[in-house]
Amino acid sequence: MTPGETPCANAIFQQPWWLDAVAPGRWGEVTCEHGGRIVARLPYVVRGGRGVRMLTQSSLTHTLGPWVEPSSAKPSRALAREHELLAELEAALPPAQAFLQQFSPLMLNALPFHWAGYRLEVRYTSRLHDLSSSDALWEGLRDNVRREIRKARKRVEVVDDLGVGQFHDVLSMTYARQQIPTPHSLAELERLEDACARRGAGVMLFARDDAGQVHAVAWTVWDQHGAYYLLAGADPRLRASGASSLLMWEAITRSSAVTDVFDFHGSMLQPVERFFRAFGGRQTPYLSVTRIGPAVRLAMAARSGGRQLGARWRLRRR
Repeated sequence: MTPGETPCANAIFQQPWWLDAVAPGRWGEVTCEHGGRIVARLPYVVRGGRGVRMLTQSSLTHTLGPWVEPSSAKPSRALAREHELLAELEAALPPAQAFLQQFSPLMLNALPFHWAGYRLEVRYTSRLHDLSSSDALWEGLRDNVRREIRKARKRVEVVDDLGVGQFHDVLSMTYARQQIPTPHSLAELERLEDACARRGAGVMLFARDDAGQVHAVAWTVWDQHGAYYLLAGADPRLRASGASSLLMWEAITRSSAVTDVFDFHGSMLQPVERFFRAFGGRQTPYLSVTRIGPAVRLAMAARSGGRQLGARWRLRRR
């Protein structure tokens, strides 16, 4: 275990070093101890000021939520203990006007939060289990994905040494095509990439052609619990090359050297879900757990109204 790591985590996103990188000075945690050891833990990221304080997670963090030490007791007693620890964690959270987190797929128990007045909502990711056989993984791909990968191999090479700046440039093209500001600054990505590189916790991949053009990029992070498709982007002018499918396949096969689970960070958007499903992943539920006070609801409504007004203004300008 490297410095800054804790065994009290079921995903890389719960590690203190990860939280230091994505939310420096803005995260905290509540814990439960028994016999001098931590048996439950719930990290959180603080957003907003005193008037509208929210406990949430970073945009570079897929899931957060609680960790509870596994129990060898009979199922009914183990569940009762888990209920008690989760309730203790919830009660220990600092005062805030909102709580918004997505729990890991490994933590599907949030009943104590429901009983405390939180809203639970099921969401879905897609996961591959058992990465040991590349032949089996290849057979699990949809036919059109295999064709895309073969096509891309004739047009681009996969490299991993072009740097965070190049990655950010291509990522920004993806958001620009959707007329959305890039949500991650170069400094944020540099800080996280440095933290991951020092721990061998992932890889940035680039699909580059003979002319030096980068068609697509993909960033996968991992630990022993799983690999996670963190960020990806593509040059809109070069999307027909199949490079995005090739990078996804490369990310899966490289992850197999470290872990046995690949999480696509599935989206609820239908086109994105369809793309991920084509790689053979299994639909996997996880929970969105929220409690939003009146002040935050009002602020969110005002922000949403401002976005709608801005959209109408842009349409009139066209």
